Amino acid sequence: MEDKERNLKHQIRILESTDLDLVDRNQLPETVTFDESKGRVMIETGAVIEPSTYFIGPCFVGRDAIIRHGAYIRENAWICSSALVGHCSEVKHSILLPHSKAPHFNYVGDSILGKSVNLGAGVKLSNLRNDGTEVYLRVGDSRIGSGLRKFGAILGEGCQLGCNAVTNPGTVLGINSVVWPNITVTGIHDQSSTHR
Repeated sequence: MEDKERNLKHQIRILESTDLDLVDRNQLPETVTFDESKGRVMIETGAVIEPSTYFIGPCFVGRDAIIRHGAYIRENAWICSSALVGHCSEVKHSILLPHSKAPHFNYVGDSILGKSVNLGAGVKLSNLRNDGTEVYLRVGDSRIGSGLRKFGAILGEGCQLGCNAVTNPGTVLGINSVVWPNITVTGIHDQSSTHR
């Protein structure tokens, strides 16, 4: 399989050509806005879209997902069924797997949230180094180049991040990991890790 067939942009383009049961936009609140200049915004029937949300395509919102008031869904976001993006949360070039939640004032950029991940209010998944150079993954005392300028976090299923926690670019948390409130996390961590 070629690299372009594996990337999220390519997968969204494939999804555009499938026969999905999409929401009737005339039934959405009139304050919901769309920018489809770069690609289609696909929202499956059954998704809940609250007023004053903004979507930039290409992006996908699955059945029974909830997009709350004031959310900003940017290009190449894939919000799976029963996931939640809350008030004043922004999602860009990321995947939220089923039942994952970014419910209040969150930033999710270039990241993957596993099933049933919960981000506390104000959690930021930082995706860009301050100097704008390549993101490195920290494994123990080693640094491994990712080849990416933007890379947020990969959070295994069941991870719980407390209010105002921050993950530095390239953070990976194994399943069922916990980050306490107001903590900054860097590096790759095993399952069930706790960060205080």
